[in-house]
Amino acid sequence: MEKIKRNERLGAMTRILTDTPNRVHSLGEFCTMFGAAKSTISEDIDLVSASFKRFGLGEVETVAGAAGGVRYRAIPSRERAQKTLEELSERLSQPGRMLPGGFLYTSDVTAESTTAQALGEILAAQYYDRQPHFVLTMETKGIPIALMTARMLDVPLVIARRDSRAYEGSAVKINYIAGGGNTHIETMALARRAVSAGQRALIIDDFMKGGGTLQGMVDMMKEFQAEVVGVGVMITTVEPKVKRVEGARSLLVLEGFDDATGRAIVHPSDNFMD
Repeated sequence: MEKIKRNERLGAMTRILTDTPNRVHSLGEFCTMFGAAKSTISEDIDLVSASFKRFGLGEVETVAGAAGGVRYRAIPSRERAQKTLEELSERLSQPGRMLPGGFLYTSDVTAESTTAQALGEILAAQYYDRQPHFVLTMETKGIPIALMTARMLDVPLVIARRDSRAYEGSAVKINYIAGGGNTHIETMALARRAVSAGQRALIIDDFMKGGGTLQGMVDMMKEFQAEVVGVGVMITTVEPKVKRVEGARSLLVLEGFDDATGRAIVHPSDNFMD
């Protein structure tokens, strides 16, 4: 095998690790790929790890044990996350985003792959220690953020729907309270094959007002005997203060709207990376 130079190994290794966040790669895998000794690969990993740490690009860490190796976690520095959320707050505070019912237009922002990925990195960083088996979201606006969060965690995305689809097989359906008051009832459906009993679910959505939809997903997981290990959202409203779902973490807060200018009052949450 042709001898591979260190700069070539570092470039290839960096690409492999960043393309597969949170996935453990054995040292033997890299030894075989590059025709190098474990000691050499370990030195390469230390160089990549130091570079990422210096520039706040995430963490490269070794995993001990028989099934161990090395993995990359796209954990942004607090400063980089703060900057991302401040810039997003400014965009969402532009005039014309106020919608009837106290909602905020965010679909254009969440549809941007770079923005969705940045939010996914921040959300995933809060739940690595919970080791979810999958990310659950409700169709449709929360899908981009939930998908990127699932990618950062290296787990599948599961989507609850407002009605079952024939191509997904049999489904579990529940009714849940949505919107204001206690009279607005909606239906949520999830394919029976999507979740197994005993799995750990991380619930991610784009917007929380009263928390009814999120609580509906929590209740859905009870039907599947799955454990909810966290609830994360991109943005939550200040009002109502009491939400139907407990323990949800939010990246941004919507204080309200300035009717005179049509601007939303949005700012990063105080505990977005706690």
